[in-house]
Amino acid sequence: MQPQPLVIEYRFRLQDNSEELFIIRLDPQTLETLPDPAAEPLPDWTALSFAQCASCPLTASSFPHCPAAANLAPIVQHGETLISIDQVDLQVTTAERTSIQRTTAQRALCSLMGLVIATSGCPHTAFFKPMARFHLPLASEEETMFRATATYMLAQYFVKNEGGQPDFNLEKLTNLYRTMQEVNLAMAKRVRSASKTDSSVNAIVLLDMYAKAMPYVIKQSLDELRHLFEPFLKTIGPSGKTSPVQ
Repeated sequence: MQPQPLVIEYRFRLQDNSEELFIIRLDPQTLETLPDPAAEPLPDWTALSFAQCASCPLTASSFPHCPAAANLAPIVQHGETLISIDQVDLQVTTAERTSIQRTTAQRALCSLMGLVIATSGCPHTAFFKPMARFHLPLASEEETMFRATATYMLAQYFVKNEGGQPDFNLEKLTNLYRTMQEVNLAMAKRVRSASKTDSSVNAIVLLDMYAKAMPYVIKQSLDELRHLFEPFLKTIGPSGKTSPVQ
């Protein structure tokens, strides 16, 4: 029996009560976006050779279109009705829950674009697929830091179990986010060439702000989360074994 796709719905309710609905369907095994049979032809700015990332490992002969840009195309097209500072009521529905929040158009688009870029099949975004599976709409910088570092540490557990060399010092995590800065810069160039309004471009800029902040946060500010683990750390003795409660 074919497993059912994972479905995430983003519903934008605008101030005039009109709505824009984006439905993301993910393959439950690969966590990549499933093709939409009703999708319109891809615009020229999605061509792989257009503003291609310098470190992109793909070739135009195998991938005529940039996977991330192809995922963004319908969002950019329908986002033309939005201005960055427009207030929207965003409703995000997954199999587990529905969340509703009033926010700006650019923040709502930023959350949606982050999801579709992560699940696009771009080789640089493979690390972000587990985070997309447990998607948190409109995540704050602190929430993003927690989720990214926790996801990375869990990945290192699997690396170790499969005989690889784990990176428990998070050294390579900063490199992942630096690569995402390159991806975001290329996406901004693509989207800017196609957009008449600023909402989609500013959403990419917001994504890039998170990517730029993460290397600094990982190196300098991770200790800010230590207090969350203090109750647990007090139960662990120097040997790593649980200490008896006094």
